[in-house]
Amino acid sequence: MKIEKATLSDLEELNELFDGYRVFYEKESDKQASKAFLKERIEQNESVIFISRNNDGVATGFVQLYPLFSSTRMKRFWLLNDLYVDSNFRGQGFSKALIERSKKLCHETDACGMMLETAKDNHVGNQLYPATGWSLDKDHNFYTWDVE
Repeated sequence: MKIEKATLSDLEELNELFDGYRVFYEKESDKQASKAFLKERIEQNESVIFISRNNDGVATGFVQLYPLFSSTRMKRFWLLNDLYVDSNFRGQGFSKALIERSKKLCHETDACGMMLETAKDNHVGNQLYPATGWSLDKDHNFYTWDVE
C-alpha cells in the first residue's frame, strides 16, 4: 500500500475515483467538470489530495483536505472534505491509511486539528471515524446556507 500527495500526473486516475465519489453521493457523473475541478484545486494549491495505491500501483482511493483557520487557537485547521475508496478495495485498510496520512499533514503544517462531516446514516463512516481517533462533537450545532 502506498499513499502519496496527488499531482497533475495523477489526474486521470484521481478523476475516475472522484467521479465515483460524486456518484456515490447521488450526483450525476460529469468527468469533464470533475477533472477541471480537481485540476484547478491542484494547480491553485487550494487543497491537499492524497491518493492511495495498492501494491500493483492501482489507484484505490483518495482523501481531499481544505485549509481553514481557527481564530481562537490561532492555527491552521484542516477540513477533511472528501474520503473515498473504490468499492473493489474497501475493507483492506486504505481508508485508515488515508486518515493517518491526513493526521500526519496536521503535524507537518502545525495545525491544531481536523474536522469532518458525515451523514448520520453513513454507518461505515460512523464506525470508521471513532476507530481512527475522531470524536463526535455533541456540543455544537452545525448550520449550512446554500445559494439558491
